[in-house]
Amino acid sequence: MFNSLAEYLLTSDPLSAGMIAILTGTGIFVGFVNTLAGMATALSYALFMAMGMPINVANGTTRVGVLAQFAVSSVVFKKSGYLDLGLGTKVGIPVALGSIAGAQAAAVLNPAVMEVAMGIMLPIMAFLLLYSQKGREGRVITPELEARSKKFGLLKFIAFVFIGAYGGFTHAGVGILIIFGSFYMLGLDILRANGIKQFAVVIYTPLALSIFIWHGQVNWPVALVYAVGNVIGAFIASKFAVKFGAKFINYAIALAVCAMSFWLIYKQF
Repeated sequence: MFNSLAEYLLTSDPLSAGMIAILTGTGIFVGFVNTLAGMATALSYALFMAMGMPINVANGTTRVGVLAQFAVSSVVFKKSGYLDLGLGTKVGIPVALGSIAGAQAAAVLNPAVMEVAMGIMLPIMAFLLLYSQKGREGRVITPELEARSKKFGLLKFIAFVFIGAYGGFTHAGVGILIIFGSFYMLGLDILRANGIKQFAVVIYTPLALSIFIWHGQVNWPVALVYAVGNVIGAFIASKFAVKFGAKFINYAIALAVCAMSFWLIYKQF
């Protein structure tokens, strides 16, 4: 069955009815999980590579849907009172600067090098995801934490530049890093940290995407169909109670990412 599915993905016209259904359905799931939690972009890479795309092209193609889904979710988070645009901009600027170097590296590196790098980095992101669940429940903003979040010094700026460099290299897991940084460095609760994640991704993704476009590494027909699903999933998730079910989904994605990282490294031998 798996061999038949793999052959279907590899040989079918991306704009056939069956492939549009697969792309849209997967896009909805990825958009939903990315908005609630994160790391589901790893599934986008797996799907696009199964369709025969080099990992560089898969990386560039997924950015179109990423931009669309997080633009939609940012609007909803803002309307719900969980997004501070000023603080989001402070986070987004260093993330965007770092993403330029990361995307350039991803665009020119040998695909095998990138696959091994992703195979090593993704389990680390999964560990951070699981670790960062501790102590989140019930955290609320206090005047002290609010004052702390407004202080955005050089060390925090540099930390978010490095997060952006990772995000430019591969989007999978960057949302977790932004949440991690916003939660621990800025003292935000999980809902507001998630809101910062949405907006920071909107700021940095156009820069990263432009580099992949420059290198001709975006499959536009697939990207646009997939983006439709991403937007639907993001809208549903952002209307959903952000905390409800996110922990369970994060664990499921962490397991999937660990399996994918093993496959990426194993296929090199």
